[in-house]
This record gives sequence, structure tokens and C-alpha cells, in this order.
Amino acid sequence: MAAMLCAQLGAALSMDIIATVGPAGAAWLRLTIGGLIFLAIARPRFRDIARRDYPALLALGVATGVMSMSFMFAIERIPLGTCVAIEFLGPLTVAAFQSGTRRALLWPALALVGVVLLTEPWQGSVDIVGIGFSVLGAFSWGSYIVLTQHVGDRFEGITGLAVTIPIAAVTTGIVGIPEAIGHISLGVIVASVAIALLFPVATFALEMLALSRMTHTAFGTLMALEPGIGLALGLIVLHQKPTFIQLIGILLVVVSGAAAQRGGLREPDEAEVALPYPPG
Repeated sequence: MAAMLCAQLGAALSMDIIATVGPAGAAWLRLTIGGLIFLAIARPRFRDIARRDYPALLALGVATGVMSMSFMFAIERIPLGTCVAIEFLGPLTVAAFQSGTRRALLWPALALVGVVLLTEPWQGSVDIVGIGFSVLGAFSWGSYIVLTQHVGDRFEGITGLAVTIPIAAVTTGIVGIPEAIGHISLGVIVASVAIALLFPVATFALEMLALSRMTHTAFGTLMALEPGIGLALGLIVLHQKPTFIQLIGILLVVVSGAAAQRGGLREPDEAEVALPYPPG
């Protein structure tokens, strides 16, 4: 719950930075600062990382970078609550497929109906580009959840994040550095540091700790609340007022997410016990 609140509050507070350095520039600044913080805290010993773990670390870093950047591009064009609801289709679909039952596949379909109500295509004002970035974010978010649990099982505490977040920063830097160059000021840096403490630092650390103790499905059930949190913060912070139809759409997404997923604490044998670093 704390992770979701930090993520959506960080997104809502990023709009001024996006307006100054662009969406990719804002994502790059947040991830770069977050990566430096994780490196300073965890101090990972790269020489001790097993060769077999590098593909997962690299994949998680790239997925995190794409997820963050596509989200920034999306909220520049469409309301925060709508963006989060579309992106939630990613983890919802992952949970449905992992449930092992055909009935669970009905829930992503119901959530898709909710997304249609949110975007209101009959109004003729659909931002296809913004929705496209949200769909890319949905794919990245689903990949992020699966990879985060794997990396969390292999590395103690936030060690995995100390490796993957810098990779994410490099990924976003390909587009973000050219976009932000010449627009970075002391005020932008200070604001980026404050927002980076919310996302990615607090958000990713809390999510990795949660995924080390919970199943994908239990985690996803709680994550079903995120579109609602995004809608609420979009209303409170950004004054984005949804229509009644859009409220119904958000409700369908939230209910679909909760209903599609079952489970609780992970069984001890679900997590790999192969931590390359000693405590501390």
C-alpha cells in the first residue's frame, strides 16, 4: 500500500519536471538519482554476482527503464488514473495466466471493458499516442513483476535494485539525456531528488520486500487498488475530474484485478535460497 501511494504521488508531482525537461528527461533524472542512492546504501560487490544472474538483472533494468519512461510519456497526454488503469492490464494478465484456469482469463477482458469506459472513444478525443505508451507500460509492468520476484529471491534486501536501477537509468538516458540537456537547473535537480525518494527508491524497495513474502497473485490483488489511488491523486493533486462513466471504468478495473487473483504468503520452497552477499 505504501509503495502504491509513493508511486502515484511521485507521478502526480512530476508534471512540472516533465514540462521542463520532457517525459524521458524526467524519467532519466529520477532513475539516475535513485540508482545513486541505491548504490550508496547497498554497495553491491559486482565481482561476486554469479554469471547466471546477469541476464535477469539486465532484463529487469531494461523493463524498469521502459516502464518508467513510457509512464511519463503517457501521463503527459492522458489523465493519471486512466494511464494507471491501462498499465494495470499488464500485471492483471500475468496473474490471470499464472492462475492456471481459463475462467481467470475473463477478468482481463472485463478490465479491458473498464479501460474502454475510461478512454471514452465515442467522444472522439482519444489520444492514441498516450494510450500506446500506456500499453507499452502495461507490458513492461507485467515483465517487471515477474522479474522483480526472481531477482528478489536471488539477492538480499535491496542489492538487486542497486544493480537494476542504474541499468534502468542508462536505458532511459538514451532518450532522456538529449531531451533534458540544456533545461536542467538547480531547482529541477532538487525537485527530482525529492521525487526520486518516492519513486523509484521507496516504491521499488517496498515492492521488492513485498514480493519476497507474497505470491504474484496476492501482490497483484493489492495492486488492483493502484488505478483507484492514481485516480484519487489525479483528482487531488492535478485536479483531473473523471466523468461518471470513467468512475465505472475504474471500478471495473479494480474489481477485475482483485477477483482475478488469489493467494497469500509464499511457501518457503517457492523462494530460491541463493544469496550471493552476506548480511550487511
